[in-house]
Amino acid sequence: MAASKPQIAYLGLGTMGRGMVANLVAAGYSVTVWNRTPVDSKDLGVDVSVASTIAEAVSGADLVMYCLADDPAVRDVVQGAQGVAAHVSDDAIVVDLSTISFSAHVEEREAYEARGVRLVDAPVFGSRGEANAGGLWVVAGGDEADFARVREPLSVVAESVHYMGPSGSGVRMKLVGNYLVLAQLTALGTALSMANKAGLPVDAVLGVLKVTDFRSPIFDGVGDAVAKDDYAPDFAAKLALKDAKLLQEVGAELGLAVPVADTAQDLLERAVGEGWGDLNASALIKVIAADAGVNLAR
Repeated sequence: MAASKPQIAYLGLGTMGRGMVANLVAAGYSVTVWNRTPVDSKDLGVDVSVASTIAEAVSGADLVMYCLADDPAVRDVVQGAQGVAAHVSDDAIVVDLSTISFSAHVEEREAYEARGVRLVDAPVFGSRGEANAGGLWVVAGGDEADFARVREPLSVVAESVHYMGPSGSGVRMKLVGNYLVLAQLTALGTALSMANKAGLPVDAVLGVLKVTDFRSPIFDGVGDAVAKDDYAPDFAAKLALKDAKLLQEVGAELGLAVPVADTAQDLLERAVGEGWGDLNASALIKVIAADAGVNLAR
């Protein structure tokens, strides 16, 4: 890209998109946005152009970015006569920040390659708070020269940006990380339920978890929220269920047992069945506590 800042099209203004757009604008980028549900620029609180169609949004864009919920959402935005692949300039770079399956990534990549458009897969760790603060963590795959060209705008939305290797490497790393997230949520729910049944005060337990050599930001943040009976969504349980299923798929593909994903999928399916799908992913802890017959709130 030229020395001047690239023109950015950002598609999708959900949990992650609004924060990323605000940070890009604050850093001096010119951004055109599109959202499936129409939005007014005044509602966004930042100086952006609002396009009514994907074609309008990507027209003239040097860089197209999106962070969408799942495989079907990415297919819907990318493919087809009205999709990004049909309308983006062949000298633009597309950055997909979504968490999707490897097979969906391959479909997406092939749709762009047919037009000669370059794609960087750059899924993110973090949720609404990190997106708003510009504190996400990006794991990227693709051609290294293409990655170098988009590193600067990615650094605006992220605390750190990591190049993982060829196309698809970002997608793979995101699933590796998500396995660890689900493992920690499951372990935390079981440990807190065990402590409760053993008569240990929740505040004392959390105090230990904050200082030991196995401390974790997830244990700290989610543990405090659970003690307050706070399951307000940063990352919805229904989306965590999607990730657990993706982990099952990659495990089958690689011939690898993924026992935590098995357990988390069961817990999250039950959470969604209880009507907790729009609560935080930590709602799986509510299921663990219910099975144990305990109340983890103070």
